[in-house]
Amino acid sequence: MDPGRFGPRGPAGGGFGLGLSGPVPRDVWVLLGTIFVTFSLQFFPATALLPAWLRLTPAVWRIGALWQLVTYPFVGAGAPGLWFLLELLILFLFARQVLTVLGRRRFWNLLLTVAVAAALVAVAVELVGTWVTGRPPGPGAFQLLQGQHTVVAILIAAFATLYRDATIYLFFVLPIRAFWFLGLEILFAFMGFLSTRDLAGFLGLCAAVGLTYLVLVTGGGRRGLREAWLRLQALWMRWRLAYLRRRRGFTVVRGEKGDGRDPWVH
Repeated sequence: MDPGRFGPRGPAGGGFGLGLSGPVPRDVWVLLGTIFVTFSLQFFPATALLPAWLRLTPAVWRIGALWQLVTYPFVGAGAPGLWFLLELLILFLFARQVLTVLGRRRFWNLLLTVAVAAALVAVAVELVGTWVTGRPPGPGAFQLLQGQHTVVAILIAAFATLYRDATIYLFFVLPIRAFWFLGLEILFAFMGFLSTRDLAGFLGLCAAVGLTYLVLVTGGGRRGLREAWLRLQALWMRWRLAYLRRRRGFTVVRGEKGDGRDPWVH
């Protein structure tokens, strides 16, 4: 990532960097520490049960373990190694910037709201898949969504939305406009799906990226979530009307003012 080149669309109204210098908010250390500690606990027999019960699993609907919808993003996942540490570094860099812009309350509201919504999408997909195939979820269910994977996806999507014209150097070489990281996240998640076949986790990550963008562009909070939901309904309606027009030869009649609102089909 480029340490100092950013475009004029950033909310801070000037240049800044994703560097390692400067004060680090306490909330970032708490987030990093929680993920690192819970990640480490899984490798000790005496403590392995705790992260296992906090991760997102089919126990959500089998025994009503609803707390997993909230706790799963804070339980580190994966194998010990360089990649896990790199994910924590990415989380650290983006969390600082997003927290600085949003403030503590909006930061945690965004993280928790989107994480729970993504988990609900993943659980719904897994339930439908179980019903259709008649097979119980495999051991890889929700693999892509666990722990820091969801947190990193939300924070990168938040940064790409807030600083859409910033320049980020992918792999420290390729300059890319920050806004395009929304699409790159989906692409990387799809690559993960190809290797894991975790459809529920993949769609959950897609939901996390999309909801992060919608919540931030609509202002956040209950009003922002309602507006985001209305936008999704509008997109669905436009797609449905276009489908009917193509498949059945229906005619879309626009509103009396000709502004495209309140369409109906005959």
